[in-house]
Amino acid sequence: MPPRANPTARQGRLGAELRKLREATGIESRDAAAFLGVNQTQISHIESGRFGIGEQRLRGLARFYKCDDSQLIDALVEMAAPRSKGWWEEYRSVLPPKALDLAELEHHALYVRVFHMVHIPGVLQTEEHVRAVSMFAAPSLTEEECETRVAFRIRRQQVIASGTPYDVIVHEAALRMRVGGSKVARAQLDHLLEASDRKSVTLRVIPFTAEGFAGAEFSMQYVGGVIPQLDTVQIDAPHGAEFIDAPMRLSRYRTWGESIDKAALPQEASLDLIRRIAQEF
Repeated sequence: MPPRANPTARQGRLGAELRKLREATGIESRDAAAFLGVNQTQISHIESGRFGIGEQRLRGLARFYKCDDSQLIDALVEMAAPRSKGWWEEYRSVLPPKALDLAELEHHALYVRVFHMVHIPGVLQTEEHVRAVSMFAAPSLTEEECETRVAFRIRRQQVIASGTPYDVIVHEAALRMRVGGSKVARAQLDHLLEASDRKSVTLRVIPFTAEGFAGAEFSMQYVGGVIPQLDTVQIDAPHGAEFIDAPMRLSRYRTWGESIDKAALPQEASLDLIRRIAQEF
């Protein structure tokens, strides 16, 4: 079987974790290859996510790497299991791969924490809001291409419909931007209030009056893995979504998240602020 041309972020993460285990014990890739009875190139492909690996071989490698973290090993085995095609696969070759990677990441999340300073989080956007953002960001889109993006983003809302804990903090600035015009913006705020009725959704706001807050550039989506070691941060970049999983960087983002959390109003006060802003539109 030829190597995968474009491994998903989840496949790449599995390979990266196996590489970390190998490097932690100082084992060379040629020795790992000899242990599995394959050539060194195949180990490279496994560690880049271009080749899959079965449960028996994965558990064997973990023992060879002297890893006794059973929770981590079980989590990696789950990641390595043959994938049933998720709904996002319908959009393969239609939308950028990183958009699909984000949907898959959310699907497998233990929880999601979102911090947005100047945008409404994608999973909580209305169709009209998505349409306005898409046409502004890419005015050359055809109507069909725009509607595909709208449909995809709305389907991502399955992550909250499934009951995955979804904790959102937005800045007041995001609530006051009249994306798509006043009518669309008012409907968007009403939608946020409706979404907050879900038991799985927590919605809080950082007001303009927050004392000492200086974190307007720290927008991110923190996705909890089945164990903390497999957490992922997703940030938006000009070239598309970027996924961060290096331990030191994850720690830094967790610290930033704690600071942002302290600046936000309690949920009820946040919802009252959203209602007041909506009345102004």
